[in-house]
Amino acid sequence: MSYVIALHHIVISTKDRQMTIVEEHKRDLYAYIFRIINNKGYSLKRMNGIGNHIHLLVDIGAVGNVADLVRDIKRASNYWIKHVKSEWFPSFNGWGKEYASFSVSPQDMEMIINYIKNQEKHHHIEDYDDEMLRMLKSFGITPWQNGER
Repeated sequence: MSYVIALHHIVISTKDRQMTIVEEHKRDLYAYIFRIINNKGYSLKRMNGIGNHIHLLVDIGAVGNVADLVRDIKRASNYWIKHVKSEWFPSFNGWGKEYASFSVSPQDMEMIINYIKNQEKHHHIEDYDDEMLRMLKSFGITPWQNGER
């Protein structure tokens, strides 16, 4: 048997980073996304966000693929929101084409879990763009190349 931990802190934003994830129903969306992750055999450690993005901490194990996971989350939840629960998310226009994924050391897992838990508080201080810029820079990534934002 193989023993692998591959933790990823994933951030997915709504299209044009619009505030379209309704607070009243975001837990329903999170439960749906949890099922997607669980059905792929991955382990969700924590998920939370605000109206324009979500953070996930996922252990994708030895055979996981972040790009496929994000694609599956976006595709399935987009359909669910627009065709099954459209009355819950009337302004939702889809997910943004971009996402971010950062590898996480198991020693830092609790710190990231706490960061994700406190998204609502955190975003009273720092907006999404500043948060992403800080996170990208901390991993040595040059953000928003080609004038994209």
